[in-house]
Amino acid sequence: MPTQPPRSDDRPEGDRIAKLLARAGVASRREIERMIAEGRVALDGKVLDTPATILASLKGVTVDGNPVAAAEATRLFAFNKPTGLITAERDPAGRLTIYTALRNALPKDTPRLMPVGRLDLNTEGLLLLTNDGGLKRTMELPATKVPRTYRARAFGVVTQSQLEDLIDGVEIDGVRYGSINANLERSSGRNLWIEMTITEGKNREVRRVLEYLGLQVNRLIRTGYGPFNIGDLPRGQAVELTGKPVAHFLSEMTGEPIPRGGVKKADKVVIAAPVKAPRAPRPPAWKGPSARPAPRQDAAASKAAPRKEADTAKSAPRRSPGASPSRRDGRETLTNAPRKGLAGAGAPRSGKDGRKRPAPTRGNTPPRGPRK
Repeated sequence: MPTQPPRSDDRPEGDRIAKLLARAGVASRREIERMIAEGRVALDGKVLDTPATILASLKGVTVDGNPVAAAEATRLFAFNKPTGLITAERDPAGRLTIYTALRNALPKDTPRLMPVGRLDLNTEGLLLLTNDGGLKRTMELPATKVPRTYRARAFGVVTQSQLEDLIDGVEIDGVRYGSINANLERSSGRNLWIEMTITEGKNREVRRVLEYLGLQVNRLIRTGYGPFNIGDLPRGQAVELTGKPVAHFLSEMTGEPIPRGGVKKADKVVIAAPVKAPRAPRPPAWKGPSARPAPRQDAAASKAAPRKEADTAKSAPRRSPGASPSRRDGRETLTNAPRKGLAGAGAPRSGKDGRKRPAPTRGNTPPRGPRK
């Protein structure tokens, strides 16, 4: 007769070893199950072969031959991840990881932290970290519907009506994405800023949805995860989230009561409104000729100026002999110039106004000498 599975009231006290090790900050549950399959976890010197082992404590448990310390209190950190970092403990390609930056951003006595969710290499913004693997797994599950807020800068054309249609979800290449709350913040030409809030957190969800709408994402920032927002946290810096709002959130996620007297005062408020992208400063208004800056003259123009004056001097008309300027502007007048008659050979026929006179007629021409 087959053995009946034990009833819930007959179940031994304690939790699965994978949950306890994740709670102690060793690794996530999936990684611990993989470690057990590789024979790296032992109990009282005996290697375990199943993650279904139920234990009341971690006494006698070793990982890679090292004893596991008791689980610490759950802690949560916020990290403003810059671009160019891999959200992993190590990278086979040798690229920099988030832990490279966290070595300088966190105190030395900080316990081992695990990222809650992932951010791509070219995605920046809020990344939560915790020492509790159970909390990490709970916040990552789509069933818990913890909201994630992103701000995307994209190139292209889209309407608010198209973004509002995403509230019913969308299917792209056979993958169904749940409800998405998207709003068009502002646009400058064909560059758009779009705010999107998702609850599933599937792989590259925001980028794929925007590419489906015909947009090209050139910058992606995660500004919020759950009730936490990035606030004014500088890029590349990390801070521990403390205070009563954080304690209530952790109690809701883990199911554990809030410790009495164990809640620290908040060192930094990160529960705030999402950060808006800074706008380009407007040029100052022109208030009159005195406020207008003087025209800028480069070296080439200054060198060409004297040459231009020399050319002007060369092209100026020569003053006729005996003439003197009678005007302040230096222009030559014919008041003092000697009057020339019409009998001189080659004499110019011109009057006071400088216009040419008509050729002399036959009647007023000077008499010629006798014909020979």
